[in-house]
Amino acid sequence: MLPTTRGDFWAEITQIGMDRLWMQRFHVSLPQVSTVASRPGRRSIGFLTECNSSPLQHCGLNVLSGDIIVNKFDLAHHRSGADYHLGTMSLPTDELDTAVEVIIGRELLKSPDQRIVHPHPALMSRLLKLHKAVGQLARDTPDILERPEVARALENELVHVMVRCLAEGASADTTTGVRRHDAIMARFEEFLEANPDRPLYLTEICAAIGAAERTLRASCEEHLGMGPIRYLTLRRMHLVRRTLLHSDPSKVTVTQVVTDHGFWELGRFSVAYRMLFGESPSCTLRRPAEQPNIHLSRPSSLTTAEPRAT
Repeated sequence: MLPTTRGDFWAEITQIGMDRLWMQRFHVSLPQVSTVASRPGRRSIGFLTECNSSPLQHCGLNVLSGDIIVNKFDLAHHRSGADYHLGTMSLPTDELDTAVEVIIGRELLKSPDQRIVHPHPALMSRLLKLHKAVGQLARDTPDILERPEVARALENELVHVMVRCLAEGASADTTTGVRRHDAIMARFEEFLEANPDRPLYLTEICAAIGAAERTLRASCEEHLGMGPIRYLTLRRMHLVRRTLLHSDPSKVTVTQVVTDHGFWELGRFSVAYRMLFGESPSCTLRRPAEQPNIHLSRPSSLTTAEPRAT
């Protein structure tokens, strides 16, 4: 998750694991771009949990209040504004297929291009209320979720409404161009991950992932709201900051950390770093790391808030 503007950043994440169903709730303060990885063997959905949430783009597609994102990829990009609220749910693929057969008596009409589903408003409203209620239980009275009969009843109801939303909703089609951009962005992320510590140039990136420069630029603007070099720089600057915050100033130097992340023009880097984070890299290295405020609520929720993570 990369905040794209300067300011006080915090994120609250609630995770709830039931027997088969996993769910999460996110509330993020600043505009951000995030890379979302899906666990193999599970099918997941996502949706805005508040009608006043900032807009969301999923792989370049606009997601409105009342829409459901159907995640069909190992990796996806989300882009949002400030005050962003998202909910997710996932089931093992075979468990979802079984639930579909039991609830609607047939298989889902599977489309390889299905990304966004528009459920009936009444069903979507029911899903949002259930999701919010379980999130509040996890935060306020988590011991209730330890009771097997309560957890089982909530899980069954959530799965039932989830399946009906997917089965009875209308889906939005995607174009060949969108699918091609998805594949390019997956290769782009893989290349950045494999080359974290050396300077990268646009011509080199394009050759490595097999995409024309114009196509890569268009794909990045669609998915990330910025060009590939700006995204690479933003990504690495956040990695530098994280390393500086967790390093011992008696053992490492700013120059070591910065060059280890592929930055060689130290003067330009320092100016850009100060503009984004409001302080010099040396100030970040000298001060103690800010520890996240973590509150664990047994048995099944995790809520974290990280003031001024940027």
